[in-house]
Amino acid sequence: MDTLSHAEIARLLDKLPGWHHRGNAIEKHFDRKDFDGSMRFVNAIAAAANADDHHPDMSISWNDVGISLTSHDAGGLTGRDFRLAEKIERLSEA
Repeated sequence: MDTLSHAEIARLLDKLPGWHHRGNAIEKHFDRKDFDGSMRFVNAIAAAANADDHHPDMSISWNDVGISLTSHDAGGLTGRDFRLAEKIERLSEA
C-alpha cells in the first residue's frame, strides 16, 4: 500500500476533528470520563482493529485514551489508517 502525500493527509484530516499529524502517524486523545469507560473504549477499538488486521498504538491513563495510527509495514500513513480512525470516531460516539 502506498503512503499518502502531505496534501492527502491534510485533506483526510479535515474530516477527522481533533486528530493531528505527527511524524509518520495521526493521533488523538479521547476523554472517556473514567477508567471503566476507557477500558470499554479500548476493547471496542481492539475488536475493530483486529477485524481490519491493523493495530493502533494505544495508551490509557484513567479517563484518557491516546490513539496513534500508522502503517508500519508501509513506512508511513496510508488510507488504512484513516479508515480505522473513522471507525474509532464512530466508536467514540457510542
